[in-house]
Amino acid sequence: MSALRRHGLWLLAFAVLLALPFLFYDWTKGRHSGFALTLLSEIGVMAIFALSFNMLMGQAGLLSFGHAILFGLGAYCAAHVVNLIKSGTIWLPTEFVPLAGGLGGLVFGFIFGWLATRQRATAFAMITMGLGELVTAAALMFMAFFGGEGGISIDRVTNTSLFGVSYSTSWQVYCLVLAWAFVATLLMRLQTQTPLGRIANAARDNFERAQFVGYDPRVVRLLQFTLSGFFAGIGGGLYVLIYEIVTFDTVSAAKSANALLAVYIGGAGGFFGPILGTIVVVLLQSGVSLLSNAWLLYVGMLFIVMVMYAPGGLIGLVFMHVPIWRIGRLRELAWPYVRVLLPSLLALLGFVLLVELTSFTTIGAAQGKKFAIGRQVIDTTAPLPWVIALAALAVGGLWLRREGRSFRRRWDALIEDAKQKGATS
Repeated sequence: MSALRRHGLWLLAFAVLLALPFLFYDWTKGRHSGFALTLLSEIGVMAIFALSFNMLMGQAGLLSFGHAILFGLGAYCAAHVVNLIKSGTIWLPTEFVPLAGGLGGLVFGFIFGWLATRQRATAFAMITMGLGELVTAAALMFMAFFGGEGGISIDRVTNTSLFGVSYSTSWQVYCLVLAWAFVATLLMRLQTQTPLGRIANAARDNFERAQFVGYDPRVVRLLQFTLSGFFAGIGGGLYVLIYEIVTFDTVSAAKSANALLAVYIGGAGGFFGPILGTIVVVLLQSGVSLLSNAWLLYVGMLFIVMVMYAPGGLIGLVFMHVPIWRIGRLRELAWPYVRVLLPSLLALLGFVLLVELTSFTTIGAAQGKKFAIGRQVIDTTAPLPWVIALAALAVGGLWLRREGRSFRRRWDALIEDAKQKGATS
């Protein structure tokens, strides 16, 4: 009974995520939405990748610009293992293929970590950037392992499942991704509570003191880097099973940037922050990119806003409300939030409209596309849409500035009350 109480939230989350694809189920045709399943699978894989990145950035204070090489090399290892299984050279259950990717990430994590962890801070970041560029270049040169620009293709239907599952459908693959995502997340959660996880936090917060009490910070960094590679490799192995191909893009700087965005937007200070950030980033990439050519601009603007106004990320914003919740006055923020939300939406509407007008005037015109809201086609050469966009942005911005000051005063008063009652500890 106590075990059920401890793991009840995990079991509930697993059940909810298992049932989530049925919201997009086509009951008339009796099949799942392929797009929804692929999107949810991508979120699962990227969540593992982002959490493994946070083992370096959040736990050990190591900013890596080349974390994708561990993800990608794990994916390449898993792809070769699948092809060996398919040819009959080795036998391995399909369910253990992500583990093969994890072992590949572990080995390469130790090799590259032995080089990178000799330094820390800025020097470490520059070394990882150099390693990332090196592996990306190698992926186009060494055909035997990387397959060149075409990459390595696989057929995930190996008929070696422990449960008799063929993994020929997106639903079956999603279930496998979900299972491994929970296993990897739980293991990474447990790792934060181990002596290694705690000393990694100590070395992050005070490098000299950790060294003074007898620990070698370089060994701590190396072990943390190696374990991070293991979990990144698991994500790479799942990536191969989803898309049945791995190319040099998986080791590129752009893939590393995705992990950085997810962790920073979600918040490196909380364990579940990278998962929140992953959901936002993947939805922007896979959802908004279908609606707008300027989706990268929205991602960049979101990143800037988070850096300027919420450096603790989304999870940090949640934690900020805990002291007010403890004194039972959280409901008093409902109306102030509504007052801030209205001008925020107006300013956001003006910004989006301005961006889309600019996009359709340039990129859209070159592609022969027309800007339409619903069934109404908007003439981007007419002055009225531009005036509306600029007016909404200006009025919303000024209105938000005024309401923001009022909200700040109310927030400070509640926080001060929480401090007096000792709820901030």
